[in-house]
Amino acid sequence: MPEGDTVFRAATLLRGALAGKPLTRCDIRVPRYATVDLTGTVVEEVLARGKHLLIRAGAHTIHTHLKMEGVWDVHPPGTRWRRQGYHARIVLAVEDAEAVGFDLGIVEVLDRDREAEAVGHLGPDLLGPDWDPAVAATNLARDPSRPVGLALLDQRVMAGVGNVYRCELCFLRGVHPATPVADAGEPAAWVDLAHRLLMFNRDRVSRITTGDRRPGRGTWVYGRAGKPCRRCGTVIRTGALGSAEDPDRKIDWCPHCQPRTGDGPAAPAP
Repeated sequence: MPEGDTVFRAATLLRGALAGKPLTRCDIRVPRYATVDLTGTVVEEVLARGKHLLIRAGAHTIHTHLKMEGVWDVHPPGTRWRRQGYHARIVLAVEDAEAVGFDLGIVEVLDRDREAEAVGHLGPDLLGPDWDPAVAATNLARDPSRPVGLALLDQRVMAGVGNVYRCELCFLRGVHPATPVADAGEPAAWVDLAHRLLMFNRDRVSRITTGDRRPGRGTWVYGRAGKPCRRCGTVIRTGALGSAEDPDRKIDWCPHCQPRTGDGPAAPAP
């Protein structure tokens, strides 16, 4: 699932292929921007902002978001695409490389001075130069009655945490995702752990939160519903904890290590 670390790697890949080079092809396959052609424009920068990716070329910024299924591929010109053409939302080529964005949830072209419309609402980027743990902790504490599992997904709090990290952070802190922020422990501790997890994984293709690099051993609870907890052996449960816009967002948790209030002692955070 694309989260801040995935977008960080995508930006690094695209930056290495496109930055400093003029576009030899610009094919945007989104009706609203189908007539936009930046061919000949030099790509100045490629950067990640949380789950958003910005490609700055001349007076414009191409803003994309992977959502659930999106991916960027880079390959030599003329190479066969790994997905069928109808999945492509944008094709950007330079003399020695071609970048294709498949199944992207958002593709838009903005005037450079309008970037804030796309990313200005974001909190500090966990993997960005603007990272500020004090601001992120203040943001997290702002609504003490909000379930911590919802607050962690709010990109206005800190940018980059998605559902995988939401579930894993709650397990590692020994807190059920529905626990109010006020009862979930120090916001600074959540922020610090989130930063450490994403930094550890930002250059990894296979995300690891357990420290175990063996295949199938990378997560504590995410994607493990019905399997025994790696810490206590209790069967991992699954349910939903989402916002009004996305009410069915799945959560996985261990009922012993992460009890709801009144259900018993939580396992200590590492």
